[in-house]
Amino acid sequence: MNGSELGETTVGTATNSEANDSERLAIETIGLRKSFGDVVAVDGVDLRIPRGTVYGLLGPNGAGKTTTIRLLTTLLRPDSGTATVLGHDVVTEAAEVRSKVALTGQYASVDEDLTGRENLVLVARLLGLSWRAARSRADELLTTFGLADAADRQVRTYSGGMRRRLDVAASLVVTPEVLFLDEPTTGLDPRSRNQVWDIVRAIAAHGTTVLLTTQYLDEADRLADRLAVVDEGRVIAEGTSRELKAAVGANRLDVRLRDAGQRIEAETILTDVLGVELLDGADRDTLSVSVPTEERAAEALTALADAGVRAAEFSLGQASLDEVFLALTGRPAREGGERGDAADAEAAEVRP
Repeated sequence: MNGSELGETTVGTATNSEANDSERLAIETIGLRKSFGDVVAVDGVDLRIPRGTVYGLLGPNGAGKTTTIRLLTTLLRPDSGTATVLGHDVVTEAAEVRSKVALTGQYASVDEDLTGRENLVLVARLLGLSWRAARSRADELLTTFGLADAADRQVRTYSGGMRRRLDVAASLVVTPEVLFLDEPTTGLDPRSRNQVWDIVRAIAAHGTTVLLTTQYLDEADRLADRLAVVDEGRVIAEGTSRELKAAVGANRLDVRLRDAGQRIEAETILTDVLGVELLDGADRDTLSVSVPTEERAAEALTALADAGVRAAEFSLGQASLDEVFLALTGRPAREGGERGDAADAEAAEVRP
């Protein structure tokens, strides 16, 4: 790739390197854009997602995550820019892309009038499996996803977590090379969310690339090898969870008071000493604040002690993804925007 006396040799090396790089990427987008009328949903998104990883698109409702997924799965056509999935262009090679990927959207796509087994057999038959192979694969997936006992019940009797697991199972009747999961745990209780997380980890461990969109910061933190923070249709930060937290340049100081009646006094001292607003605490006895260095944290704790404000305990740790998002966008991750909400609503109505 560096200079060479033979121009032809240099060009050949670059081409080989680019080809090898392309083989390592499951997804690549360059300047990807999509608008709905005057509303820009995806505004120049660049992504490079290695094969065999879990990659997270993190952002609030309406950030453009769903529209990006629909562009990559060929359900929408980009206005400009390029996108390739496993080396295939999503516009000119849409059939090849569809043959290699699977999509689980925000809402369960299974038939409520069929049983769990019937749903999976139906999908398997549509994908070309014989009756015997379809029944065998359905039984295998029902066992894997903890649904064997409910296999012959109508899906309308399933809980939200069971429906979601069945929906993911249907996406894996034929193991895809890339699995797109669009906010897979929205509306699920904590137990069901943990079950879906375990499934995602197992899928990735078997070599499938997973692109996960989520507005849950803890979900991105636990699952994604790398993630991109998306806001108003743009990627505003990209990296590992640790890299993004380090980029904020601040640690988090949590102080639990012995006497909750001293909270107002403690708030005043911390804001005066550190010159920043307090973060949301876990309860009324706890105060949390961003501090740039360990030395400043010590100053704050000393100021509290000098004023007679007693701490039951304190801890100093790395910034959370909540704080990263707040620092990058100026607002919490769970808030949506009218721009993206309208655009993603239009995208959600598109059918293949």
